Amino acid sequence: MEQEIGTWDSVLLENLSEDSFINNIHQRYKRDHIYTYIGTSVVALNPYHHISEHSLDNVRNYGDKGIFQLPPHIYGLTNLAYQSLKDQSEDQCILLTGESGAGKTETFKMIVNFLTHIQDRSHCPPATPNVLRKQSSTSSASGLVTHAHRRASSSCSGTANFIICKNRAENPPATLSRRQSPSPGPSQRSRTRAESIERQSRRHMREKIVDFDFSHHKSSENITSQLLESQATHHLHPTKSCFKHQQTQVGAKGSPKYAVPSVYSGCRQCGHSKCVRAQSLEKEERDELRGSTCRLATVQPAQHPHRGSCSNLMRQHSTESQPERERDRSSLMGSTQRISLYDAHKLSKAILGDLPPPPPSSVSPTPSASSSLHRRHKSPTQRMRECVTCADVFLEAMGNACTLKNNNSSRYGKLFDIEIDFKGDPMGVHITHYMLEKTRITDTIIGERNFHIFYQLLLGADLQLLKSLKLYRNVEKYELLRNTTAMEEDRMNFHYTKRSLDVLGLSCEESNSIFRVIAVVLKLGNFIFVPITNIDGTEGCQVSNVYEVQETAQLLNIEAQILINCLTRANSSNSAQEDVGCEMDARQAAINRNTLCRTLYSRLFTWLVNKINESLKSTQREKNLALLDFYGFEVLEHNSFEQFAINYSAEKIHQNFVFHVLRSEQELYIREGLEWSRIDYFDNESICELIDKPSYGILSLINESHLNSNEALLSRVQQCCAGHPNFMTTGSNSMSFQIRHFASVVNYSIHRFLEKNSDMLPKFISAAFYQSKLSLVQSLFPEGNPRRQATKKPSTLSSNIRTQLQTLLAIVKHRRSHYVFCIKPNEGKQPHQFDMALVQHQVRYMSLMPLVHLCRTGHCYHLLHVKFFHRYKLLNSLTWPHFHGGSQVEGIALIIRNLPLPSAEFTIGTKNVFVRSPRTVYELEQFRRLRISELAVLIQKMFRMYHARKRFQRMRHSQMIISSAWRTWRECRFGIPFTGRRHLWSLYRVAREEYRSLKYKRQVKWAIDVIGRYYRQWKIRQFLLTIPLRLPPNTLSPLSTEWPAAPVFLADASRQLRSIYHRWKCYIYRNSFDQTARNRMREKVTASIIFKDRKASYARSVGHPFVGDYVRLRHNQQWKKICAETNDQYVVFADIINKIARSSGKFVPILLVLSTSSLLLLDQRTLQIKYRVPASEIYRMSLSPYLDDIAVFHVKASEFGRKKGDFVFQTGHVIEIVTKMFLVIQNATGKPPEIHISTEFEANFGQQTVIFSFKYGGMSDLAQGPPKVTRKANRMEIIV
Repeated sequence: MEQEIGTWDSVLLENLSEDSFINNIHQRYKRDHIYTYIGTSVVALNPYHHISEHSLDNVRNYGDKGIFQLPPHIYGLTNLAYQSLKDQSEDQCILLTGESGAGKTETFKMIVNFLTHIQDRSHCPPATPNVLRKQSSTSSASGLVTHAHRRASSSCSGTANFIICKNRAENPPATLSRRQSPSPGPSQRSRTRAESIERQSRRHMREKIVDFDFSHHKSSENITSQLLESQATHHLHPTKSCFKHQQTQVGAKGSPKYAVPSVYSGCRQCGHSKCVRAQSLEKEERDELRGSTCRLATVQPAQHPHRGSCSNLMRQHSTESQPERERDRSSLMGSTQRISLYDAHKLSKAILGDLPPPPPSSVSPTPSASSSLHRRHKSPTQRMRECVTCADVFLEAMGNACTLKNNNSSRYGKLFDIEIDFKGDPMGVHITHYMLEKTRITDTIIGERNFHIFYQLLLGADLQLLKSLKLYRNVEKYELLRNTTAMEEDRMNFHYTKRSLDVLGLSCEESNSIFRVIAVVLKLGNFIFVPITNIDGTEGCQVSNVYEVQETAQLLNIEAQILINCLTRANSSNSAQEDVGCEMDARQAAINRNTLCRTLYSRLFTWLVNKINESLKSTQREKNLALLDFYGFEVLEHNSFEQFAINYSAEKIHQNFVFHVLRSEQELYIREGLEWSRIDYFDNESICELIDKPSYGILSLINESHLNSNEALLSRVQQCCAGHPNFMTTGSNSMSFQIRHFASVVNYSIHRFLEKNSDMLPKFISAAFYQSKLSLVQSLFPEGNPRRQATKKPSTLSSNIRTQLQTLLAIVKHRRSHYVFCIKPNEGKQPHQFDMALVQHQVRYMSLMPLVHLCRTGHCYHLLHVKFFHRYKLLNSLTWPHFHGGSQVEGIALIIRNLPLPSAEFTIGTKNVFVRSPRTVYELEQFRRLRISELAVLIQKMFRMYHARKRFQRMRHSQMIISSAWRTWRECRFGIPFTGRRHLWSLYRVAREEYRSLKYKRQVKWAIDVIGRYYRQWKIRQFLLTIPLRLPPNTLSPLSTEWPAAPVFLADASRQLRSIYHRWKCYIYRNSFDQTARNRMREKVTASIIFKDRKASYARSVGHPFVGDYVRLRHNQQWKKICAETNDQYVVFADIINKIARSSGKFVPILLVLSTSSLLLLDQRTLQIKYRVPASEIYRMSLSPYLDDIAVFHVKASEFGRKKGDFVFQTGHVIEIVTKMFLVIQNATGKPPEIHISTEFEANFGQQTVIFSFKYGGMSDLAQGPPKVTRKANRMEIIV
């Protein structure tokens, strides 16, 4: 039996260093142990071959255990996030990081499969011995021998170790030892040599289960074996095989023996176990076809499964020799073929070709009928799991491609937001996609491929579908796919891609429209534009292959001439006439064609994501578990705008990790007062600022409108970014620049940066495609609707990238994050090859060593005092249900002291409680889960007792009623009196008298109620009719408060009538106003809003009307001449006021005039204008809260404001002038100025700032004189 190699958790390495960390993952990688923990994070190395760890059995095993009870696996981390969401009702997020080709896509699919199948473990009970014996006997009767496998493992110390004991018999282990991950024990079970030789053709599956004993430093590990051997005739299913050994095993169809599929569903030659997704699809199709077959036909016992079913993935007994098996195994290990989701379909046709056809009498259901039956008989939860899986299948076909570094690279970022209810079932999914690499549609690098869906459609579609789409099977016939190769697995994968659309609920019409749009993209790429010269000498173009245009137009349900016009003529009116619009040259037409291909495909992708979200949306709000799979860091020989956007995204994701893990955690320890030695790390915040800094970042510079060439853009970038430590130039003649990213230095070519950033489709092309009678195409081009008004200018790609990343990081910020660090072991995509330098480079730029040191010396979990206390107070009888012993900190200390856990694992900070190791958190949750179970049993017991007691009381009461009635009947019928009681007749007389008395009392009460009701109605009527007569005369003034008295029971009605009457009087009073009175009332209301309860002198101004023109300036002939020149005809306010000198504080009389557009200061004798300030230049007015009449008008820092500064006035009409100035500025600028009322404020006196300070002198209102103003340096004091 193999033992676990190395250390499961890198935090527990004895001599922790970078070399020991890399050596540990290297040793584990050589034995196909690709996962290693860093606390609760996972480091995953790409194995570049299939490993037998991705089965449904592993999903069940890791779903039942804690993260450190089984060897490191991505399922362990996923289960930790899943259980945290269920137990703590806290949103979770799993982030996958790593460069391109590190295995993020496959890891993402494993996480999705785990989340969609973890609940299946409750529906798959193990077979009982009776069932196994029955199967064995049945198999023997058929000539088969089936051996039941047994699981032998040591029992986990579950219940016994989770009992909370106040007095522990053993001392708690050391803190560091508790952090140790359970390492395998030396014990193993060996089988005899004769038995192993006899059963050498069987597959052995070993499951590692770790004893979780809290009383030891290390947990013991027991390894069990599951053995399943069976032999079958040709009439049973052949054994399963991986797609690598399909040909060799199918070729041995002459072998008379076949094995029954094992529980683990693995390949007999290479040990490859199909992915969970393929196994689930197998199971679902098998159940579906079984159910539909039972309904539609009578199937003979020896009939084989239906053709095309995933259950046909069987494997035959291998008759090859041992060297042949080893040779096949080595060939598999060296293969670099893409690990696909669709392994389940590899053997269907080959194996079904060897099986005899079904009898003619049997009727097989059609795919549509079987799928409808399949959906009809599935629960919503099961359908949701299947839809989540199929959504990932179709999005992989649409958004993944083969690149130089990855055979199945995700060319878009995606955020799967899975909503999970309290039971743990997925209730809905929302998918958000980011930055689809649409340039791949038209610009494919040599050695790479376009998106998978193109090859799957051409190779996997049947002839009827290809004929309807006007497509050919040959890939070389399409320019977009030229110089690329198709693989055999594309033919197989199309079956699942097409089936996923049906599972997602898309209709046949929608599925057909999707394939038609994809076919249109392929055919648009074949359009060839030939340049021509017109009679007038202008250049034009025409499409040489007209047959492609006609077929494309038929697919789009649009006239061919409209399609030709929109591609060859600019600003065409989208009519079927030929000479419409101005002609374009061949180069511009080709550019528009490529833009159309990219736009059409990207919008189709967005439409599909929205359609999937509609079908998977949840009807209720649940907790979310998000999965983030974003672009990895990418460096190519030629790096353009795509790599710039990808690497910027990787920078932001890494900066989020650095900020929230390495920086925030250490700052939290220091704030909480914990002893802490700083751990150094590289912070890439400056690199992110270089790219996305507002106004001066590279993304902002790309969007500058005046840049019309790439050379100008490069010059602008070098001008603004020169001197930055992470920006480098490559020379004067080179059209490129370099950025020192957190991973490495990347050289970017500036060529086509601006073109790829805008990439906007012309409006006339959108209008032409909107005329398509295909509803899907119309929905993809909504801006082409002629009835739609033109909106704002479309945003650029760089703006979208920055906005999307900000939104994404805002979502991740408020969730508990779990990180998976994917590492690429070598550049050649070869298994078991470990490039030390490459891995060391990735470990350094991912900041894994600072993370290891942080997890080793820090704390893995922290919770606020309040939350910790309320969550775990049930673990102690003194704190549950209520704690009266002191503060919450004392209660937390009491809880910790009484736990059978080392106290050194807990640290109480100023606001948080810290837990050191993940195992302690797991044990704490286990204690809580056990205690909740005990409390649930207690509640059930008390409820059952209450229910039984109430039932007993009802029965006893019923028995007493029955007994009394029977005794009464017996006395009346037979004259038998009650024993020891008076005779029944005497009791009857007493009861009759009592009844008469009660009847009389009820009649009296009824009469009283009737009289009282009529009296109240009379009083109400009397009150309402006499109100107009009792009102005093001349009471229409709103100030009158007189109102007739009302009875006590009508007090509320009287209050409401009085309020209505007062509002009616106010309405009558307002209607009597003319326009002048209305304006004055508006000014009074404005003054009330501004000064009420803020200015002491406001109360004096309430009773005085606002006159405005106190000096009758409007009738002055000289003023009429002046106002004609300055356009200030309408005078709002005019009076002689005092202007306070800025230097001495003396009062200087001056004429202040306020018009509808400006403020004027004039000489009171000559009316000469000294100052004219436009109303829009005054932005604030400052006053004191006292009884003084001083106001400061603040002028903006324009040319006038810098020279003269603010004005200080003293007038007896200060409330009126400030109110009128407020309304004038509001009408002139559209927004009200600021009114600042304070005892101290600043004022600008030209080039100097002066502080106004108001002090209350204590004088009475009668003795108050003018305020005393004194100037001291830059301070002006006013005593009032």
